Amino acid sequence: MAHQSIRPVIKLRSTAGTGYTYVTRKSRRNDPDRISLRKYDPVLRRHTEFREER
Repeated sequence: MAHQSIRPVIKLRSTAGTGYTYVTRKSRRNDPDRISLRKYDPVLRRHTEFREER
């Protein structure tokens, strides 16, 4: 039986289409919706938006 954690592991995928991902955890209480963060994409060598993927 799987236990649903308060802080699940999520993938953040680049919206630029490079396929680069970050793996992190998020709080379900503070961010119940999908999150998007501006992070560094080493393929493009600049900051771009990363969105949560399930």
